[in-house]
Amino acid sequence: MPILVFLLLVVLVAAFGFWDTLAAIFGAALLLVLVVALGLVTLVLAGYLLLKRKTQG
Repeated sequence: MPILVFLLLVVLVAAFGFWDTLAAIFGAALLLVLVVALGLVTLVLAGYLLLKRKTQG
């Protein structure tokens, strides 16, 4: 599997150039980080609202 990732990177560098490929990789990684952060914030907010509802009722 790692050889496929390496070959994909080689093809991307050949097609788009090094800096465009690097920017795309960083952009994809940052997108994953943002999705995980959004999920965590959603879980924390839902937990807070459920806890608030439970203590009031």
